[in-house]
Amino acid sequence: MVQKYQSPVRVYKYPFELVMAAYERRFPTCKMIPVFLGSDILSEYKSEDGAIHTIERKCKLNVDAPYILKKIVGVEFVYFIQKNSLDRRNRTLHIEAHNESFSSRVIIKEHCVYTVHPENPNWTCFEQDASLDIKSFFGMENMVEKICMKEYTKNIKKGKEVIEHFINELISEGKDYIPPWSDGRESLKSLKAPSPSEEDGEVTPRMGSRANSCSDYELPVGATAATVDELDVKNTKLDADYIQRFLGELSPLQESMLVQLRRVLVEHHKGKVPQDDTILRFLRARDFNLDKAREMILHSLAWRKLHRVDRLLNTYTPPQVINDYYPGGWHYHDREGRPLYILKLGSMDVKGLLKTSGEEGILKHVLAVNEEGILRAEKATKHYGHPVSTCTCIVDLEGLSMRHLWRPGIKVLLRIIEVVEANYPETMGRLLIVRAPRVFPVLWTLISPFIDENTRQKFMIYGGNDYKEGLKDFVEPQYIPDFLGGDCYCDVHDGSLVPKTLYEHTEEDVEKAAEGDPLSIDSLYKTAFVSKDYPQELHIHVPQKGSVITWDFDILKGHVTFTVMRSRKPIIDEPHIHHIHGAAPGVTSTQYIDKSKVVGVDLSIVEAPFVCRDGDSVQGSHVTSSSGSYILQWKYFDSAKAANPHSFDFSLTTHKSKVMYYTELLQSENFKGSMTSLQSSLQSSLQSRSFSSLSLVSGQSDRDQRSQGAIASSWNSSPSR
Repeated sequence: MVQKYQSPVRVYKYPFELVMAAYERRFPTCKMIPVFLGSDILSEYKSEDGAIHTIERKCKLNVDAPYILKKIVGVEFVYFIQKNSLDRRNRTLHIEAHNESFSSRVIIKEHCVYTVHPENPNWTCFEQDASLDIKSFFGMENMVEKICMKEYTKNIKKGKEVIEHFINELISEGKDYIPPWSDGRESLKSLKAPSPSEEDGEVTPRMGSRANSCSDYELPVGATAATVDELDVKNTKLDADYIQRFLGELSPLQESMLVQLRRVLVEHHKGKVPQDDTILRFLRARDFNLDKAREMILHSLAWRKLHRVDRLLNTYTPPQVINDYYPGGWHYHDREGRPLYILKLGSMDVKGLLKTSGEEGILKHVLAVNEEGILRAEKATKHYGHPVSTCTCIVDLEGLSMRHLWRPGIKVLLRIIEVVEANYPETMGRLLIVRAPRVFPVLWTLISPFIDENTRQKFMIYGGNDYKEGLKDFVEPQYIPDFLGGDCYCDVHDGSLVPKTLYEHTEEDVEKAAEGDPLSIDSLYKTAFVSKDYPQELHIHVPQKGSVITWDFDILKGHVTFTVMRSRKPIIDEPHIHHIHGAAPGVTSTQYIDKSKVVGVDLSIVEAPFVCRDGDSVQGSHVTSSSGSYILQWKYFDSAKAANPHSFDFSLTTHKSKVMYYTELLQSENFKGSMTSLQSSLQSSLQSRSFSSLSLVSGQSDRDQRSQGAIASSWNSSPSR
């Protein structure tokens, strides 16, 4: 495979002629480039008028390669042929080089060009590209490729330092101005030395597509501040100073990938070319693999066009229910100037928002937040004078419980993660999870496999009150929100239950969904009748201890008690199916426990019975202490009889309740696997002195604490304990 390198434009704030005089001082040897041992002139040509000067040299290099490699190939030095073509009339220098040594096995080609800056005649631009093609090399192709690329990139930036060194040397000798070549017909004006203001760089032309963002850069000729953001990047080139100022420090190879991907998009993408910081984000997301980044960004551009995402911020208005009940919003910035977003996930009514806004409505709101985050990062770059390309998010889990593990809500969350990671890569600088309760590991088990590993490394997790000091490492004290113990007022909505009167889905829709309607968000759920004589029971086989049984159910009619039991012997008999009078076709109750089985002998209660009333929505989990057969039981509860057990009155209501339920078993190895992933993330975070591991302090009810007791034990090996 051919490896390619393409440099951004490097600008010398000196006239072309002075730069050329400095360049010539590199020959025949240059003590500032240790690997360059010398050169011999092979041929030379000068035109009669002195405008054209062509010279070909044979250069001797000492490549920094392992001794064993030099011993195998039997050489100490490598020779290159370099041809320089200087055109003083047009003020250009073209340099072409190729290897003479091992040319039948390795082909190295390089092309460099010095030209006059297109907008400032007293400045000089330098561009460089190269290719490496290893045909064969004694079975050591990979080693040679790495050595070549390492040596090449190591000396790229050194080249600019060398030129600037010799320029300063010329200036110290009093040769600070060399007049341009003239055939005698040039005007005197063209021979005038640059003005002090031009030499000092007060007039700085724009090379990058967004260089106007800082006072150090001015607009292109003919552009206005109102139109500059809409300028076609196809007409601009990236210069190294622009990259450092607006995109950050990049290695030579990273700069090369950015320039190459940008060129590919300019030449082959028919639509709008993304801004440079966007291209860089996709490259980072694919570890600067050009082909993978290109594929990813093209898919994202097609997605944006299909869904008109570029117009989202101008056309989207959050629905009133989002404004009133979505507990998220922007809040100042972190210590590095990154925009700060706060999400009070623990107080979010996931089910209510989904039933009122729908999956698409929530997704659209999340996309609008991401779009605004990108704009805020751009403004931060202009304001702070250093690149800001990501945002920081504080996720408050105070109040998180099993109700947040409602399966349709998890399904939507996973879709959101998928869409955001595919189209907004590398926009998260840090995710600070605070006040994480015991139930958090269960949620992490469900979602962590879908989160990119690079993203996971940006998570900082705090439990209990540990976050109070930890946040100060990331957020200035004056900006820490008041609800997290700071002094800064935060107007992010607290979140609350969405009234059921706002639900778009009626109870009939929910029941139809539970009976198998694929169009509903609740289609994963099943329904069952619970009569006075026949409870509804569900058998779950647990293959190994440490597995997690989760449940989520709604009481659609009547009252029930809910109990979780473990059978001391495996259940192998078929259940009893009861057809309830008046129920819809296919809706039955299922019973595994007959009258012969006795609690304490045949059965153990692992979750004590508790009453669930009409309209309740219940979520919970149990970490199994052993393998075997577990039974989830819903049993009819007569509230009138319970209130007055000695009453002889007969109730006028039918002795039936109706339940819609969903259960899931999280296998032990999956649960431990995700926990290991989380623990690994926490271990890497320990390098930050503010890190604190997940606390066992929780605001859950006593029943929730009992059901999560085993989960808590998995944290005992946390690094800080």
